[in-house]
Formats: sequence, C-alpha cells, structure tokens
Amino acid sequence: MAESIDFYFDFSSPYGYFASLKIDELAERFDRAVNWRPIMIGTAFKASGNQPLVHQPLKGEYSRHDWDRLGRFMQVPWRFPSRFPVGALAPSRAFWWLNQGDPTLAVRFAQAVFLAYFGQDRDISDAAVTAEIGEGLGIDRAAMLEAVQMPEWKQRLKDETEAAIAGGVFGSPFIVVDGEAFWGADRLWMVKKWLERGGW
Repeated sequence: MAESIDFYFDFSSPYGYFASLKIDELAERFDRAVNWRPIMIGTAFKASGNQPLVHQPLKGEYSRHDWDRLGRFMQVPWRFPSRFPVGALAPSRAFWWLNQGDPTLAVRFAQAVFLAYFGQDRDISDAAVTAEIGEGLGIDRAAMLEAVQMPEWKQRLKDETEAAIAGGVFGSPFIVVDGEAFWGADRLWMVKKWLERGGW
C-alpha cells in the first residue's frame, strides 16, 4: 500500500477546518490513508516568528472575509467563532488519547470538534465542551475529562508538536505526502496533482 498522508492541523485553524472537510475524500481517490495529527500551532508560531492572521494588520481583515467566502463557496457550516483564536489543548490531548485505541473514532471526534467550533460557535478550549462533544459520539465523558489532564497525554501533544516542527511544520493545515510538504488549504489542488502524477 502507498504511503499515508500526514495531515497536521490545529483545531482553532479556520483553514485547517476547511481542509479537514476534503482531505479524506481526496486521499481515498488514490487509495491513501490519512494520519490526522493535531498540534499546538502557537508553539509552531513561536518557532517560525509568526502570529495568528487576525492579529496581523491588513491580513486579519482579509482573512475574516476569505473565511466567510470559503464557507459560502464550499456550502458548509461556518460562523466566525465569538472567541477566536482559542487554545485547543483539551481536544488535541483527547484526540491522541482516542487515537491510541481507535484511530477511526479519533478522526470522527476531530471532525466533530471542528464542526462544534466553526459551525456551532462552541468554546472548544473548555474541557467540559470537549467532553460533551465526545459524549455525542458515545465516548465516556468522565474518562475523557480525566484523560485531558493526564501527564501522558499532555506530553504526547508536546512531543507530536515538537516532532512536527522539527520536520518543518509551521502552519495549519500542513500536509505531507511522499515526503513533500504542502502548506495551506489552498494547496489541496497541488496535493491532488502530486497524487495523480506520482510527484514531479
């Protein structure tokens, strides 16, 4: 089987959300699996000297407009969150906890978290909200609340983030296919061409 595609993202990334709606469908067309890999984008920003788009002059206003436009274009649930950006530590730790036992469920959870934040304006930085999202998928609420506070899953998220940065990841979404890196939801067409051609 061909190599898996690594999909790095932060749950508070609008472009990460839009890419998350397409990445699995794209990979399936080429018989590829996708490794969903949440990271702490704030740590990556520190490493690269970047900052959230909404905090940047000119880019912030443009980005708000672009996200609204993308939501309409893709005809997907979208509303700019009333709290943005937020730290997504709880859902990211919960993802890695779930992923160890059931990667498919972890992806379903990730999709539900994205929808909750960008489609329903729910505060995913709140561990209780994260647990409620999990509960909607049949995941034990108390177990998830416990997991997101466990040193093991705090460290796992730190390790995954550091490994991603060491591998050159600096933004969300960040897609790596056959060792080739593509940054941004607007590069999905290039990922598609890469998969079609086998590189260039």
